[in-house]
Amino acid sequence: MVCKNHSVWRKVAMKDNGFVDWTSLPDDAMIQLFSLLNYHDRANLSATCKAWRIVGASKCLWTSLDLRGYKFNITMAVSLSPRCVNLQQVRFRGAESADAINHLNAMNLRDISGDSITDDTLTMLVSRHKDLRCIQVGPDDKVTSGSIKAIAFYCPKLKQLRLSGIKDVLADSINALANYCPNLVDIGFIDCLNVDGVALGHVLSVRFLSVAGTSNMKWDVVSHVWCKLPELIGLDVSRTDISSTAVSMLLSSSRSLKVLCALNCPVLEQDITVNTVKTEGKLLLGLFSDIRNVFSDWGCSNEIMTWLKWILSHTLLRIAKSSPQNLDYFWLKQGVALFLSLLQCSQEDVQEMAASGLATCIFANEGNAIIDPGKAEAVVKNGGVPLLLDLAKSWQEGIQSAATKAISNLSADPNAAKTVSDEGGIGIFIELARSKNRQVSEAATGGLWNLSVGEEHKAAITEAGGIRTLVDIISEWSSDADGVLECSAGALANLAANKKYSTEIAIAGGVQSLATIINNCKFRGVQEQATRGLVNLAAHSVRNGPNAREAGALEALIQLTCSPHEGVRQVAAGALWHLSLTNVNREAIAASGGVEALVTLAQSSLNASQCLQGMVAGALWGLSMSKANSIAIGREGGIPPLIVFAHSDSHDVHEVAAGALWNLAFDHSNVFQIVEEGGIPVLARLCSSSESRKASFMAALALAYICCGSGTNELAPTGTSSENTSKSVSLDEARTTALKHIEAFILTFSDPQAFAAAIVSSSRAALDQAIERAYILETGLLRCSEAEIGRFIAMLRSSSSILKAFAAFSLLQFTDPQGRNAVYHASLMLDAGAVKVLRAAAESANEPVEVKIFAKIVLRNLEYHQQETLYLV
Repeated sequence: MVCKNHSVWRKVAMKDNGFVDWTSLPDDAMIQLFSLLNYHDRANLSATCKAWRIVGASKCLWTSLDLRGYKFNITMAVSLSPRCVNLQQVRFRGAESADAINHLNAMNLRDISGDSITDDTLTMLVSRHKDLRCIQVGPDDKVTSGSIKAIAFYCPKLKQLRLSGIKDVLADSINALANYCPNLVDIGFIDCLNVDGVALGHVLSVRFLSVAGTSNMKWDVVSHVWCKLPELIGLDVSRTDISSTAVSMLLSSSRSLKVLCALNCPVLEQDITVNTVKTEGKLLLGLFSDIRNVFSDWGCSNEIMTWLKWILSHTLLRIAKSSPQNLDYFWLKQGVALFLSLLQCSQEDVQEMAASGLATCIFANEGNAIIDPGKAEAVVKNGGVPLLLDLAKSWQEGIQSAATKAISNLSADPNAAKTVSDEGGIGIFIELARSKNRQVSEAATGGLWNLSVGEEHKAAITEAGGIRTLVDIISEWSSDADGVLECSAGALANLAANKKYSTEIAIAGGVQSLATIINNCKFRGVQEQATRGLVNLAAHSVRNGPNAREAGALEALIQLTCSPHEGVRQVAAGALWHLSLTNVNREAIAASGGVEALVTLAQSSLNASQCLQGMVAGALWGLSMSKANSIAIGREGGIPPLIVFAHSDSHDVHEVAAGALWNLAFDHSNVFQIVEEGGIPVLARLCSSSESRKASFMAALALAYICCGSGTNELAPTGTSSENTSKSVSLDEARTTALKHIEAFILTFSDPQAFAAAIVSSSRAALDQAIERAYILETGLLRCSEAEIGRFIAMLRSSSSILKAFAAFSLLQFTDPQGRNAVYHASLMLDAGAVKVLRAAAESANEPVEVKIFAKIVLRNLEYHQQETLYLV
């Protein structure tokens, strides 16, 4: 902020302690300072001292109000009313704001612009403000033709009337305008369903007329009527079905008409004779015209040009929003350039619409989901980024919001994002994100969200104070600012994907802020992004885990498993899955009711998407690593849905379900449930035919646990004698089936020739050849407990050669030198005396070749880990 009169600022008195005494500034200098602030900041500054309260109430500072970015209600209106004696212009959005305007006591109001207004409110407004010159309302389907008649009766000084979205504009209302508003020169009935065009011919004072987007117009009739309007110099028929015949009639027969704007008129554009229409010095604008140079090459009055720029910016904005097909060529050839030219107009509403149009048109047509790289490049090449950034620093919040939104959207394109960053966009976004104007803050945080996708921008955002700003914004905005909260949470989620910035977010209190909005805001987008942020925070350092628990994040995530939105449930389950991978978080989730919540979610997700099924199965897998949780999952009914998930044709889903069933099968209390719920055939199917070797292995592990237990009496069924007999028979059958598939699974990793050669030869090369086929590389991340290692060693003593072979094969996988947990597993095995058991199996003359070879490989792995440990010591 720079004052034009620098000499004034040099007169600021300095106190003895060196601080500036701002209250010593002359009133005119303070008024200039106040004029550069938005309304919210003006009001706050006025409340600091008596002198500034007087200055802040100066009439010249309160001639206009733009309330669109604020929650404006009667309470706020009453508070502002003492300052609004000379208020002349007000812009509002929403029914509540419209109702509150009457409480401003602005008796000199000249100009109103807003939407979502009702007949009663509009009638009350015009009846209380009879000096209105300009009224712009819509789109509003609640306003009827009766309100137009009320406007005519109460506002005789009216000069401009622009209404949009009205169903019917009847003849008696238009005739009332003709009779009671002699100064009415600018009329717009835009995007209306029915307008009496003949009655418009009675408004002899009209100089500018727009019926853009209006349906059901009888052009053969109205063209004859309107060409007789004596003052008509500008006519806008864009987005209508006007024909070339009607256009020719208007241009040739009207003596006063100077400009006819007919953009995006399908009937006209498809008529090959349109180029033969004689304009005779008049301007016909269509998509078939070269509009780019109209502002410089075509001489006309300021009055016409002012109207034309408004019409062009409004029409191009509406075309961009409707995303008509086959207009990419127009946007690339001249549409983008037109918007950039209109951005440099002195009219604030034109600048705002041009920025909004630019923000919209750069999207591709396919559902407006992605940025069109060609359009984004056109903006960048034509100098659009610095132009928009300059407008984003405007004190006019409408322009500021629209320009920031345009830059934000551009930032979704990687190439444009680099230009935005290089031109200082990150600092501007962070500054504007702190705005109390909801629209401005949402656009700025949206820009940070888009930029934070690129790794190259994350450091710049962090260094500029972006993390602290985003965390503060989430803490300051209430739950009704859904867009601000979603964008802020989305930006933090992106930053949290990087371990370094994840730690900084946790230190700044981001975990607590995200957990708070999850609990307080029920908007789907907010919950999804905040949950994604917690997922990323949980995925990194152990440090973030305790912070998450202390801040109530676990409770928030568990609560979201009951969300009505599947996407939110999916992200919440994913977050709990990540958190469950550490012991301390696993127990905290269980203590907070996570087991029950996830089992309930699993039970309700039998027909849900595969993504949700995979996430909830993964979370149950993580929790089941604890024996107490494993028992609780079985008790709460978690086994049946996991068996359903294990039957999924998606290997991502059945892989995590198999992992959960592997853990659950370790406890004898769950084994009967797995058998009774049909788990054996499902696990057998995975073991033999899954595309995921990891899933096949874990299914085989579950089958092996079912076969052996940890002792001879552990699997003894309880209940009546007849029930016990039935269950025992059922379990025996299950074991027989399980052993059959386990054996088939092991044989897929056996090479008879290589194994036989390794038995005969004691050379290292022979064993190496046997090893090539034995490893499942995907199992390197699996981790076994001490009890599980003990069970595998017990299997090596089993009377079943199949279980012996599988136990050796499993220990081979868990001690793979490339595995993450191999050293841990080797240590447990050495402590449990596994070497002796393995050597006995390897040297036994009665054991199958697979048992001997697998045992030898495990012994070799243990020897390797012992040597590595000694070397490190």
